[in-house]
Amino acid sequence: MANLKYSKQRASILEYLSGTHSHPTADMVYLHVKEEFPNISLGTVYRNLNLLADIGEITKIPTPDGGDRFDGRTDSHYHVICSGCGNVFDLELSDSFDQFIDKTAGEHFDGVIESHNILFYGKCSNCCSNENKKGLK
Repeated sequence: MANLKYSKQRASILEYLSGTHSHPTADMVYLHVKEEFPNISLGTVYRNLNLLADIGEITKIPTPDGGDRFDGRTDSHYHVICSGCGNVFDLELSDSFDQFIDKTAGEHFDGVIESHNILFYGKCSNCCSNENKKGLK
């Protein structure tokens, strides 16, 4: 962890995010870490999440509803937000897609494209299935 003083709470947050694919909110992280550190404050969790995101140890995913989600994966990948349940899912696309997006954007921008961040929206299979079941009744 980039030249920071070691913190058990921060290490616990990072360990939790590295072991989950659920893209939790800060509140969800807080509830999990509070089990190990009952006296931890929500503010401490927020500060550590933002610090970890700033130094590149985790990814912060801003969502339209204003509640950021957090991901232990820092490699290049995309996310889909389900409009039904609000869950966030990983979406694996090829490296050629990344290159295509950057090249195309660069052709329409008077400058240099350095990176991009795209969120996809849709319905997860569980929400689609639930809608179909309701439609059959």
